[in-house]
Amino acid sequence: MSKLFEPIKIREEIIRNRSWVSPMCQYSSEDGFSNNWHMVHLGSRAVGGAGLVMTEAAAVEPEGRISPWDLGIWKDEHIPGLKEITDFIISQGSTPAIQIAHAGRKASTKRPWQGRGKILTEDGGWVPKGPSAIAFDEESQVPEEISVTEIQKIIDKFVSAAKRSVEAGFKCIELHLAHGYLAHEFFSPLSNTREDEFGGNFENRTIFGVEIAKRIREEIGENIPLIARISVTEYHENGWDTNSSIEFSKKLKSVGVDMIDCSSGGNYSEQKIELGPGYQVPLSKSIRENAKILTGAVGLITENKQAEEILANGEADIIFLGRELLRNPYWSLYSEGQIEKWPVQYQRSFEGSKKINYIREI
Repeated sequence: MSKLFEPIKIREEIIRNRSWVSPMCQYSSEDGFSNNWHMVHLGSRAVGGAGLVMTEAAAVEPEGRISPWDLGIWKDEHIPGLKEITDFIISQGSTPAIQIAHAGRKASTKRPWQGRGKILTEDGGWVPKGPSAIAFDEESQVPEEISVTEIQKIIDKFVSAAKRSVEAGFKCIELHLAHGYLAHEFFSPLSNTREDEFGGNFENRTIFGVEIAKRIREEIGENIPLIARISVTEYHENGWDTNSSIEFSKKLKSVGVDMIDCSSGGNYSEQKIELGPGYQVPLSKSIRENAKILTGAVGLITENKQAEEILANGEADIIFLGRELLRNPYWSLYSEGQIEKWPVQYQRSFEGSKKINYIREI
């Protein structure tokens, strides 16, 4: 039996399979609002058979956006548009999820197809915030070091964003604590040189992330799954590493996080990563085995055989698919290989075929 297409129950949510849509920025919003692009982009992956469909990073405040074109969940007006999307995703049998985030010192940048450079205040951008006044690289703005009072306000904004997410119909929430954005910046000694209660040792540097998770679990109750995406390592000998992530994952589990979405990198501009199929899977395995928590694997996973082996080997509980689902929104349906699982509107495309043949093995 296929492990990939076996349902999984997390708290009270039964998710139909283990091929999930990874959060992928679309840079297509105005003032944080979702629009027809998001409906079609996310809705297509639900039609395509993904078990869980997750939005891109939705900022908890305007200054928390990576770019001025990011999705947002910082005000009530964002709820109705998102509710239309979650209703459609549910109607297709998938679970709608949202990733909530703050970009920290990596905020106020151009869209990738515009060059990724910084956007200054006079050009419609803003001064980014960070735990310390340390720029990501020479091309980035130096962030404003946020005060303890501001830190507490941002934690409150994460909680308010989670509350709005539930009102918008999302059945699962992911906290973006990875890729060199604000929470990750607090964790790492490379970007956090504070000398107060939010800096210094491991315990202090992780307070920000743990408190966000704790407060959100209290807000959303016991039934909704809560996931955290972390960078398990940042590829620097003196930075955040796998051992740090194992201990941090244990902390998150203790306050109500159900799964760790295991990514890497993003906080050290000179990082050297050896890319290859499933290159981050060992990170997922390490967190799963040592922190005793559900994990999701992500990163150059493109074939269903590959995904099945990861699950069968106990290296992850979930497969997050990113760019492969941009190329083929129907990856999950093709991989499952059962014509009757396709939308009835599309099934006649297989008339005369006894099985689904695809142009390559997936």
